[in-house]
Amino acid sequence: GQVPFRRVFINALIRDAAGAKMSKSKGNVMDPLELVDQYGADALRFTMVALSGQARDVRLATPRIEGYRNLGTKLNAARFCEMNECVAAPGFDPATARHTLNRWIRGETAAAAREVTAALDACAFDVAATTLYRFIWNVFCDWFVEFAKPILGGDDAEAKAETRAMAAWVLETILKLLHPVSPFITEELWAKTAARPRDTLLITAPWPDLPHSYHDAEAAAEIDLVIAAVTEGRSVRAELNVPPGARPDLIVVEATDAQRAALTANASVIAHTLRAGALRSEPGLPDGAVALIVNGATLGLSVKGLIDIPAEKVRLAKDIAAHADNAARTAKKLDNADFIARAPEEVVEENRARLAEAQQAKARLKGVLARLETLG
Repeated sequence: GQVPFRRVFINALIRDAAGAKMSKSKGNVMDPLELVDQYGADALRFTMVALSGQARDVRLATPRIEGYRNLGTKLNAARFCEMNECVAAPGFDPATARHTLNRWIRGETAAAAREVTAALDACAFDVAATTLYRFIWNVFCDWFVEFAKPILGGDDAEAKAETRAMAAWVLETILKLLHPVSPFITEELWAKTAARPRDTLLITAPWPDLPHSYHDAEAAAEIDLVIAAVTEGRSVRAELNVPPGARPDLIVVEATDAQRAALTANASVIAHTLRAGALRSEPGLPDGAVALIVNGATLGLSVKGLIDIPAEKVRLAKDIAAHADNAARTAKKLDNADFIARAPEEVVEENRARLAEAQQAKARLKGVLARLETLG
């Protein structure tokens, strides 16, 4: 006779947010149909897949479903592509991309496709979902779309046309990779994101099989440096309460020739995403600038005249003291053997997480305060 199934995946037990088994008598049952009505089938499917690690019970909570529903909202990037005329160009071959940003996203897309494929083959559905979430939210929406805006609004017709075609290709690949997890929104977008009606449904489209050659080490190094500079710069802006409308200059102090060239080539992108002023080089860190260590390079963000340094020092000292007090109280509780023995496991873990968070926040703010001390 025929073997009906050659591979079987055993689903984990679905528990409530506190880890208790669901039962009608406890009143903690979550009706999937009600969740679908409230959050949508795709959001619930993505949540269950993301929490479906092998040999691990699933703790289901509505905030998780809400969070994964936001991923569907993030796919409004399709609207961005539509508004900027990013449609599949006839005969477009990603391998021919010349612009650095497009060579970078091509490699990132290929890497994500391989990771998702391998995870699905291994029934590591949670890994597939995590990879999709990171790539769609962080790589494509947060970085590629933002970096593409100056190009699409610029005067370089060749770069603009290539970026439009690449954005459309990446979006199509995303829809294919996401379809097994979120079939409804992806099928809908598949029908609406083409320049003309498609001949087939997304469910019948071929699965992406992208070569390793799509990775471009030079483009990856350049864009990774820009991302690191913008990320660190944003962190400093937030920590020092630099006003949103201020445009501090970004200064290159120490960097390799390749890093200087990469930062200079992407000056407009950095200015746009970091809300920075001019990018310039100086032999040393000028007065009123805080140092940023980015991929081995030393940069500076000029905040002189933009913040009240004495007031910020007082604020940071108070915040550090508050985190230190919180950490001490939590550590004392965790040192209590009676608490560890009697408290539910999830409460103990919550306190451990709280302690780690307080310690990390204290260390981070002490670093910020040390930066301010260098400004006088």
